[in-house]
Amino acid sequence: MRLDEAPMSESKPSNQLPQLIDKNTLNNRLVNCNSTQQISELRTILAEANSTLNRFYKQNLDISDIVNSRARLIDLVLEWVWCRQPGLQTNDIALIAVGGYGRGELMPFSDIDLLILTKKNNNRAYKDMIASFLASCWDLGLNLGQSVRSVKQCAQEARKDITVATALMESRTIIGSTQLLPLMIAATNTNKVWPIKDFLKAKVGEQKARHAKYHEVDYALEPNVKNSPGGLRDIQTIAWVTKRHFGAESFSDLTELGFLKPSEEAMLNKGQQFLWKLRYGLHFLSGRAEDRLLFNMQRELAELFGYEDDKSSLGVEKLMKQYYRAVANLRELNDALLQHLDEAIIQAGARAKVVHLNKRFQINNGYIEVIDPQIFERFPFALLEIFVLMAQDPDIEGIRASTIRLLRENRRLIDDDFRNDLRNLTLFMELLRSPYRMTLHLRRMARYGILGRYLPEFGQITGQMQHDLFHIYTVDAHTLQVVENMHQLYRPEAEEQFPLAAEIAKQLPKPELLYIAGLYHDIAKGRGGDHSELGVIDARGFCNRHRLAGWDTDLVCWLVEKHLLMSMTAQRKDISDPTVISEFADLVGDKTHLNYLYALTVADIRATNPELWNSWRASLLSQLYSNTVRALKNDSINSLNATELISSKKFLAKKQLLFSGFPKDKIDLIWENNPGEYFERESVKNIVWHTQEQLQSYPGKTLVAVMELEANDHSEGATQIFIHTQDAEFLFANTTAAFERLRLNIVNARIITSLHEFCLDTYTVLEPDGKPVGEDRGRIREIETTLLESLKNTASTITPATYRRSRKLRYFNEPIVTKLTNTPGKGYSTLEVNCPDQPGILATLGKVIADNQIRIIDARITTLGERVEDIFYLKDKKGHPILDPDIEGDLLEDIKNNLSVRLTV
Repeated sequence: MRLDEAPMSESKPSNQLPQLIDKNTLNNRLVNCNSTQQISELRTILAEANSTLNRFYKQNLDISDIVNSRARLIDLVLEWVWCRQPGLQTNDIALIAVGGYGRGELMPFSDIDLLILTKKNNNRAYKDMIASFLASCWDLGLNLGQSVRSVKQCAQEARKDITVATALMESRTIIGSTQLLPLMIAATNTNKVWPIKDFLKAKVGEQKARHAKYHEVDYALEPNVKNSPGGLRDIQTIAWVTKRHFGAESFSDLTELGFLKPSEEAMLNKGQQFLWKLRYGLHFLSGRAEDRLLFNMQRELAELFGYEDDKSSLGVEKLMKQYYRAVANLRELNDALLQHLDEAIIQAGARAKVVHLNKRFQINNGYIEVIDPQIFERFPFALLEIFVLMAQDPDIEGIRASTIRLLRENRRLIDDDFRNDLRNLTLFMELLRSPYRMTLHLRRMARYGILGRYLPEFGQITGQMQHDLFHIYTVDAHTLQVVENMHQLYRPEAEEQFPLAAEIAKQLPKPELLYIAGLYHDIAKGRGGDHSELGVIDARGFCNRHRLAGWDTDLVCWLVEKHLLMSMTAQRKDISDPTVISEFADLVGDKTHLNYLYALTVADIRATNPELWNSWRASLLSQLYSNTVRALKNDSINSLNATELISSKKFLAKKQLLFSGFPKDKIDLIWENNPGEYFERESVKNIVWHTQEQLQSYPGKTLVAVMELEANDHSEGATQIFIHTQDAEFLFANTTAAFERLRLNIVNARIITSLHEFCLDTYTVLEPDGKPVGEDRGRIREIETTLLESLKNTASTITPATYRRSRKLRYFNEPIVTKLTNTPGKGYSTLEVNCPDQPGILATLGKVIADNQIRIIDARITTLGERVEDIFYLKDKKGHPILDPDIEGDLLEDIKNNLSVRLTV
């Protein structure tokens, strides 16, 4: 079975399923059984029917018939069980199906919602028989959701709770009195409870709350086919409101009434059947009522539906791309139809306030609309003009529903001639330069299918999901969020939230170039190959088509190609090293390129995964920016050679220490044991801090000191921990194990050993929420106590803390990648380790490295989502780079073997 771009076209036509079991066959199988045997036989019949329906499903037969057949089967079973209670065969009681079951739709493990409807409030006469009926249903393994109410009680409950009123709208009699249901419907209709205006407002409120809940990060990765935006609940919301308002029983009724267009009816039916197939598959594969597209379910469904991996994308990514595109279309239609209902119901009778804009558009009660339904056909450029007009007038609240429909119907007019028309090119650039809610209107263009038509390359990434633990949004959603983050830098609140980024944004001569780079930085994702290089081709095509100047075009293309440069440099390299800064400055070239790249980098990180943006990354980028600005001016400490750099830092640090009253001879005594690399790699501020701590502690005693790094550009800073103790073989392993027990995330580590074999180690850490430790004295004492305890015995390793591996990690099972390189002129080797994140990883790495008699001199600890990309700078036991291929091979093999064991815990 395969769900392709038109998933329902291959399904067998409706009404072709053979009947699972008829009433006569059911009676014949049960007639000679006693009560216990009857329950057993019914369970067998249900199991056989379930197997048959699952077979139909795997054969790709019509999903509507499958879910309807299940409902009809349950009808027969419930009728038979009901008839076992002779006292229920009266005109005063009835068994009613409500909710989804009332609609005749039943998934394998969905609740069977029942209403036992009585004529009178007092149903004590039926209490024992109802209890016996329900007990038999539970013995059969049926998942019931039941209530017992009179007609009057139904009206009372419906008045109090709209969910009750909604469920009762979708009700039908299974067995019993046929007179009660009409009475209940009459007692709960729109004239008695929940008038249509109140009903619509309540349902729209429910949907907004549901979207807010199910639009969080976890639901972006593993959406809920029922409740996520564009899911089955959105389809049902339209059905509920229109049934309440029009009395419509089906989408075809709405088409006949003129509320739906045939294309919209087709979209709703096709989308519903697609989501039904997914939901049935989730129940079938998981063996329970599961509506979440969990990672393991995504892959199993992709295999079930015949999606295969290829060079550009995984089969599971193809399935999810279809899902995201389907729900985007359904959400777009849902929005338009609800707005149409709002205009017809809520705003009905309101006096129209019409403001003329031009010959094509007017504002009607705050919403823009076309003056004539033929406007888009006569003036295709109006398909873009409408968004420019909204971006130029903040008082326009949105687009009228009728005009949204016309946009959707006429987007086919956007072809190559349209894309090369100077009027349209000018309009799109005008939109990017617009001052008001520019990104909101880009999102609207995307939602209504205009942006993907105007920029076909953007259309290709719509719904494109990368199946990993790093990227949590579809490429199109991430791209628009990047542009939104860029635009936010020009708002007043950004000056407080992101002072450096906001200041830099104001210096950009043409902000629209930044937006274009944001639109194109990931445009080539999902094609295979280097997306940065491939994206340059598309970006250059856009710039040339929109008549951008040569310098502007080159800048945009450079930003697309280098959009990862700044984040990778900040996170993977020692940005206190003048050589690193000099090389980065050479690649950037000038401050203008640096400013654009900084703004793009901040916006990109914040839009990739909210967990990635923390105080440490903010401070790293700020430091890299500041150091690079100085390097570009050639007037800073970056231009000094190593000897001059050390002398300069010592001079500045000693000046501060002497001013604080520390004696020169004691300072010199401490410093004479520190190697030159210590002064090269540490900042002046840290040198002062470390020296003060050593001067104020007992000589030779293990020292643990905690200090907060200063906040910078919406960064609350980070926490640094300085450790000064006798060096030992397993010092790093035991220290990192202690940090893991403290639940502190290490983001950086500088490992330096003094000339008399004492460590001068500095760790930069964050709490699990990405914030520094702060001024909590209790927490600081806990850190100091735990570390001091772990440092008492460094002759052997402390076993790293064991935590249960997360469900996501168990599913993804990403490979462990190790690489050791040697750079000519550097006195160390560089070890890169990429693997899934798991508590105990660092301690394990430290132990393996120590076991191989190799010393860590520096480390860059980077966590990207639930994956780590750690870099260690190593020397052998003689203080040299690791050049022996046998030693290198043993080390890399040991790392992979030990991490493999660790990651299976």
